[in-house]
Amino acid sequence: MASDDAGTALDAARGSDWNTAEPPTQPTITVNQHRHESSPDMTDYENLTVDHDDGVATVTLDSTAGRNSLTLEMADELIAVAAELGEDQETRCIVLTHEGQFFGSGADLSQLEGDDSDAARLRQLAGRAHEAVIQFQQTETPVVGAVNGIAAGIGFSLALMPDLLVLGEDTTLRFAYPGIGLTGDGGSTFFLPRLVGLRNAKEIVLRDEPIGPEKAVDLGLATEVVPSEEFDDHVADLAADLASGPTHALGTASRLLTESYERGLESHLAAETDAIAKAARTEDYERGLGAFFGEDDPEFVGY
Repeated sequence: MASDDAGTALDAARGSDWNTAEPPTQPTITVNQHRHESSPDMTDYENLTVDHDDGVATVTLDSTAGRNSLTLEMADELIAVAAELGEDQETRCIVLTHEGQFFGSGADLSQLEGDDSDAARLRQLAGRAHEAVIQFQQTETPVVGAVNGIAAGIGFSLALMPDLLVLGEDTTLRFAYPGIGLTGDGGSTFFLPRLVGLRNAKEIVLRDEPIGPEKAVDLGLATEVVPSEEFDDHVADLAADLASGPTHALGTASRLLTESYERGLESHLAAETDAIAKAARTEDYERGLGAFFGEDDPEFVGY
């Protein structure tokens, strides 16, 4: 998608066609703390779908609010699905993708009143969105983002969260918050400097220009660009490859990389020591070591 078309679509996504509405009642989500062997009957969701295929769980964002804008209900469903999939040993790779043109267009502005009450509403919505980001980050399962459309505002932020981000050639990314006088949420100001460096991150935020897929890869925002006609098959192949690997080891290694920015060398080496000792107690380690000495390819089970 050309930048002009993307700019028009993004302007429409921020336009005046949103009506004011009372914020929805926040449902209660109970997050279990222990990973179990399988969860064949996942919760029914209204703002996303979950499809399972040979170890790959594909989460497709499809907000009832339109343009995949984020509501409190959608944020709560993201928390719940991340918790469920993170606990399920049969889920060995998570794909986060979207239905339609928008991966995400920002918050659902119909929940705002345009007065002083908006600060509390935005605090609540951002808080729930941040719980979802944390829940995804705490899984021991590799996460692939798959975007072939527009990701702006909180949609942009969520696109930065996965371990790998595959873009279709029709993708446009945009920070977008300054367009309505806001500052960013969803982890955007956390992930951006880690992905592209502080100078590039400030340019993305301050200039707030649409970013095409090739530039996104050059900057380090995304992993690769795939032609639209090959997009679905490529994402499926990538996810299947990750799902055949040692899930615990991959997820833990990814988490260590993210956490390295928050630790000094000594404490991070201690975390590495704990992680590798824990990995040595997994069945995947036994299978990998046996295959290594047997000069064969290991068949990992994910734990």
